[in-house]
Amino acid sequence: MLLRSVVRPLRLAPLAVALGMLAACASSAAIKPSPQVNALYGQLDLASQGYETALQQSREGNLQASQLTLTQSLDRLKQAAAQCGNTPGCDPQRFFSVFDHLLRLKDGDFGGAQDLDSDIDSSQAALPTGKTGAASLPEAQRSVTLLHGQKLSELIAMNGPVKAALEMWLTQWRPQLMDAYVNYQYLRYQMWPAYQKADLPEALLFGMMAKESGGKVHAVSRSGAAGPLQFMYATGLRFGLNTDDGFDMRFDPAESARANADYINEQLGVFNNNLELTIAAYNGGEGQMRRLVGDDTSVSFYDPRIYNQLSQETRDYVPSVLAAAWLFLHPESYNLRFPKMDGVPGLVTLKRSASLSELTVCLGSAGGMTDGWFRTLRNLNPRLDPQVEQPMGTRLQLPKQLEQAYASRCVDGPWPILANDLHTAAVPVVAPAPARTPAPRAERSYKVRRGDTLESIVRKLHCSSVQEVADMNGLKRQHISVGQTLKLPVCQ
Repeated sequence: MLLRSVVRPLRLAPLAVALGMLAACASSAAIKPSPQVNALYGQLDLASQGYETALQQSREGNLQASQLTLTQSLDRLKQAAAQCGNTPGCDPQRFFSVFDHLLRLKDGDFGGAQDLDSDIDSSQAALPTGKTGAASLPEAQRSVTLLHGQKLSELIAMNGPVKAALEMWLTQWRPQLMDAYVNYQYLRYQMWPAYQKADLPEALLFGMMAKESGGKVHAVSRSGAAGPLQFMYATGLRFGLNTDDGFDMRFDPAESARANADYINEQLGVFNNNLELTIAAYNGGEGQMRRLVGDDTSVSFYDPRIYNQLSQETRDYVPSVLAAAWLFLHPESYNLRFPKMDGVPGLVTLKRSASLSELTVCLGSAGGMTDGWFRTLRNLNPRLDPQVEQPMGTRLQLPKQLEQAYASRCVDGPWPILANDLHTAAVPVVAPAPARTPAPRAERSYKVRRGDTLESIVRKLHCSSVQEVADMNGLKRQHISVGQTLKLPVCQ
C-alpha cells in the first residue's frame, strides 16, 4: 500500500523523483519554461522535500518540529500554486496533482505515538469498549481511516464531480456542513462505536450523515425516509429498526448507525468493496445497482453505462458523500476550520419538572453555544417530545459540559421561572370560521332552438359559464339538441 512504501526507511521513494518525472513530461513541449515558471516549480520541489522531512521528524519522535515543517511545506505549496495561475506558461495541473498526492501521504501519517510501519495511526484510537468519558473522545484525532484494508483517501478519486461537491460544501452547503459537524460531535459516542465494530471509517459515517440529515436526528424527507441516516421504513425493518413502545427506531442515533453499518458492509460484499457503487446503492436502491452493474463489480460508478442510467439525485449524492468525508479528514487543506468541540457525554436528573424547550431557554448560550442547545438536547433524547414537561427525577442525556450549567441555571433562580412562564403561555384558540355554503341560484327553463349552441346560450346570460350550465344539466361533452329543455341560472 502507498503508506507502507512511504514510511519504511529502506523503501522510501523521494517525491522529488516523481516530480522530476512530471517535469520531464512537461519539458517535452516545444516551449521552454521561463525563469519565473522554473522558480515556481522549484517551490513545488521544496514543498515535497519538506513533506519528506516532516515524515522523518515524525519517525524520530520530534512531533512539534514535524508539524511545523508540515505546515510550512503546505503553505509554500499553496502560495506557489496561487502564483502559477497568474504566470504564463505555468501548468496548474502539475500543482494540483502534487497537492492531491501529498494530501494522501499526510492522511494518517503524522501524529504522536504512532507506528509508522502500520497503516493505522495509533493516535487515531477508536473508542475504548464500555467507556463514555473523556478518554473515549480524542479531540484532535480522527479514528481509523481504513475500509477493509484500503485507505479511504486512496478510494476517493479527485475527479470533476468530487471537486464540484467540495466547492458546494465550502460555499452554498457550508452552513449544513458546519451544523452536521457540531451535531455529530455530540452524537459521536453513540454512533461511532457501531462503525468501529463494523470496521468502517468514521469519515464515511460523517459524510453520509452530513448529506442525509445534517445531523438532525428527527429529520424526515418528503419520501418518508427518517432519522439521521434517512432509512426508508421497509429498509429499516430489514435491518432491525422496528417500533419500540411507539418509538420509531430509525430516530435512534446508535441503532441507526448500526443499521447503516450493516447495510454498507452488506453492499460492500455485493460490490466487491467498490465504495462508490455501495454509496449509490444506499441512495438509489441496491436492486437497481445490481441490475446495472451485473457481474462486473470493478466497473466505475462514472462509467456511462452506470452513471447515465442513474437519477440526478444519485449522480450528485455519491460525490457529495465522498467530498464531505474528505473534508472531515482534511479540513485545514481547504481553508476550513471546524470548531473545537467537547463532545463528552453527560447526564442530569431533573430537580424540577421541565421540558426540553424550557431547558433550552434556561441554559441559554452556556459553553459558548450561540445557537442554543435545543437541537443537541433533542438529538440526545430522541424519544422525548420537546414540548412535553418531564417530571422531576427524569434522567436526561446532555453534553457533560452542561451538567454544571444545569445545576446553576435551571434548578433555582429566575431562568427556570421565565422558561416555564414562556412555555405555558396561553395562546388564544380561534375557532375556524364555518364554511360558507353558497345560496342556491334561482333557475329558469329554456327550450333549445335551431342554431343554438351551449356557448351562445351562456353568452346571452352574462352571468354564468359553459361549465356551470353543463353541470346543472348533466351534459356530457356539452352536447345539446333542438327542443331540449335546459336549466339556466336566473341572473340579477
